[in-house]
Amino acid sequence: MKAIVVTDQTAGTAGMTLVDRPEPVAAINDVVVQVHASGFTWDELTWPSTWTDRLGRDRAPVIPGQELAGVVIALGYGTTGLSLGQRVFGLTDSYRSGTLAEYVAVEARNLAPLPADVDFTVGASVAMPGLTAWQGLFEHGRLQAGQNVLVHGAAGAVGSMVTQLAREAGAYVIGTGRGSHRQRVLELGAREFLDLENDALEDVGSVDLVFDVFGGDIAKRSAGVVRRGGTLVTIAGPTEARPADGLAIDFVLVPDRAQLGEIVQRVRDGRLWTNIGNISALDDAVAAFNPTKRISGKTIIRVRP
Repeated sequence: MKAIVVTDQTAGTAGMTLVDRPEPVAAINDVVVQVHASGFTWDELTWPSTWTDRLGRDRAPVIPGQELAGVVIALGYGTTGLSLGQRVFGLTDSYRSGTLAEYVAVEARNLAPLPADVDFTVGASVAMPGLTAWQGLFEHGRLQAGQNVLVHGAAGAVGSMVTQLAREAGAYVIGTGRGSHRQRVLELGAREFLDLENDALEDVGSVDLVFDVFGGDIAKRSAGVVRRGGTLVTIAGPTEARPADGLAIDFVLVPDRAQLGEIVQRVRDGRLWTNIGNISALDDAVAAFNPTKRISGKTIIRVRP
């Protein structure tokens, strides 16, 4: 099969090459998926799990990519819940070979059915940001209707999902980003917009929940605008910032079939829009991940036409 591989962690996306690799075999509780579309997270090549297995052994060269949509073509021993020929979407395990390939072996529990009226490119684009937003808001942030939520990077792949889901849940959403993102963020459902390049973060007043994607100084300052007893949720790694009498939670998403089902139903209903910036073929993936100009939104690789 054709696959994108990276041999050197220091080379980043510039070290990607398109090669031939053996097709995967389904282990116990696995399925093999014929990949139709794949997503790639921008900092994936910096994750330790990209380069080792669960025992810490080096597994370079690696096939990156965690997000996928495709069709089940083989079932491993003991696999339940999915069937041959079924359209699916979801995530791989980051300690295993990824989705920038024509085929991938995935634990069945990491996947959910993809309805026939949802395109494969949409399925591949929604899994990771959708689950990140869902779990950050509802599991870790315990969002309630009527609360005020500050969403950093509200026009990005994750932030746009957070903005839409928080709005649907009845929250008052304040989105942040570059000034050029203002209109997009307001269209997604934010009631206010804060230009982080020109406006003072402290001008937002106080909020019940902050969803942070930046970390560093932004996370530290964000803790200061959280109401007493509120919550700062971040996906940017551990933070020393902590709201007064509140919680600071950094988390990594976990695959969840039921939550994927909730997310894709909202896509079907038109309540949730994905943020796709570019769609490229597998043969053009190396160039797509090394663009000559900045692309707003997620790059999706259409593995099969």
